[in-house]
Amino acid sequence: MQSRVALVTGGGTGIGKAASLLLASRGCKVGVNYSRSAKEAEETCAEIRKQGGTAIPLKGNVADDQQVRALVKTCEEQFGGLDILVNNAGTTHFIDHANLDALTDMVWEDIFSVNMRGSFYACRAAMPALKKRHGCIVTVTSVAGLQGSGSSIPYAMSKAALNCMTKSLARAFAPEVRVNAVAPGPVLTRWLAPHPHMVEAAMGQTPMKRAATPDDIASAIVFLSLDNSLITGQVLVVDGGRTM
Repeated sequence: MQSRVALVTGGGTGIGKAASLLLASRGCKVGVNYSRSAKEAEETCAEIRKQGGTAIPLKGNVADDQQVRALVKTCEEQFGGLDILVNNAGTTHFIDHANLDALTDMVWEDIFSVNMRGSFYACRAAMPALKKRHGCIVTVTSVAGLQGSGSSIPYAMSKAALNCMTKSLARAFAPEVRVNAVAPGPVLTRWLAPHPHMVEAAMGQTPMKRAATPDDIASAIVFLSLDNSLITGQVLVVDGGRTM
């Protein structure tokens, strides 16, 4: 049986790193994409190789369609194909939701170019390769896209759009390609480190009384990727019960 091949955008840090490591531990060859975190991506690949796996760092800005197509092409050339796309790359601006004047065109463009268009570009670029091997897509969205909460209004809107895109692509490309999303609540990554008050406020409304770790989200990504062949078009919430 041939090894599965995974491309993880934003794969060198946080959730992306945890997903890359876990996919590799399950026998996948992994393309670890990064835009600015070259050191972290190489360290992630080195850790995978140390554990006997196969991984390569792949530089590329997901907001650039041609760079995304090059990422997929490299995976096909280096590994022989593509089975799993994990859309994890993302960005945000922390802006109070009542401060509408702070939502400049630059803020909208910055968030939507990466979160929305970047994820779409990756899906479009990967789809022909995924169809060949009956692969799957898992996009990391957010409960912000279900509740209108989160770091800023544009961030929540971008994630809501990804939840919708997940369902649209799942309908369009079944049965060859499954498309799902994982929607975390607060995750303990470097993003939220400067904003502990946001985590504390969320935990007051969370039955499990703790924020997610990157490993919590990675296990959901791998479940949807490798452990079920029927689930598609779903947004799996992983937030300790906050959005019940």
